[in-house]
Amino acid sequence: MMDVSLEMWLMIGALGIAIISLLLVIIVWAKMSGMRKKYKALLNGTSGENIEELLIGIQQQLSTQIEQGSLLKNDVTQIQQAMKLMKSKVNIHRYSAFGDIGSSDLSFSISILDDMANGVVLTGIHSREQTYIYAKPIQNGVSTYTLSPEEKEAINRTMQQG
Repeated sequence: MMDVSLEMWLMIGALGIAIISLLLVIIVWAKMSGMRKKYKALLNGTSGENIEELLIGIQQQLSTQIEQGSLLKNDVTQIQQAMKLMKSKVNIHRYSAFGDIGSSDLSFSISILDDMANGVVLTGIHSREQTYIYAKPIQNGVSTYTLSPEEKEAINRTMQQG
């Protein structure tokens, strides 16, 4: 009799394990079904758009924007280089060329330079009868022509500009 009861208990245990396994399979199947619905909704979207197609489109747009960013960076670099060559620094130094002829500051030196101190200095010497105007080229802050102290002052002031 003991053999029958042991066999019976083993069968009941096996049946219990089978029932528990069946319940677990049903629970897992229900959860998988819910996940499958969410996955399909994610892939197909609620408005009929496919998430995969959306991601590919976003990736293509990102690639295009990266290319455009590189082009813009090159353009900005070229503009910056061109701006360095622009004669954008200007200074005027007024003075009385002949100190003994009154105190009017009608003479002037104007320096027009780029970032590399290249450009021109214009000087107007005013006297009672006439005004003489001179233009001297400037290369790296110096000229092949002799510069007056006033012209040097105008150039120095211009080069001090930020």
